[in-house]
Amino acid sequence: QVQLVEFGGGLVQAGDSLRLSCVVSGRTFSRYAMGWFRQAPGKERSFVGAVSWNGGITDYADSVKGRFTISKDNAKNTVYLQMNSLKHENTTIYYCAVDKSPFRVVRRSTIVYNCFGQGTKVTVST
Repeated sequence: QVQLVEFGGGLVQAGDSLRLSCVVSGRTFSRYAMGWFRQAPGKERSFVGAVSWNGGITDYADSVKGRFTISKDNAKNTVYLQMNSLKHENTTIYYCAVDKSPFRVVRRSTIVYNCFGQGTKVTVST
């Protein structure tokens, strides 16, 4: 059974940085692309960024490009989301997810991910 546990969220001020982590178990982590998504209450889950199975390719939503960085440590079964220059509008719950299929590059649609973590909340004060 695949399990994803995110942590690292918290309350920060605008302009600060946070690093979210997501630890994956129950799957050969090194074979799978990973994604990060966000979801505010009452809204649909939306793409933040993704990293390819081997960590060599990344993709980001336009709103976070240049400020957020995704990395994947296959030795630790962990994917990270480094968030810099945080803005108030980045306030929401962030989820990591595992691609359904192995050896994929980067994909944005939630339907290609078959397992999400419980989420970690990020609050950015002005």
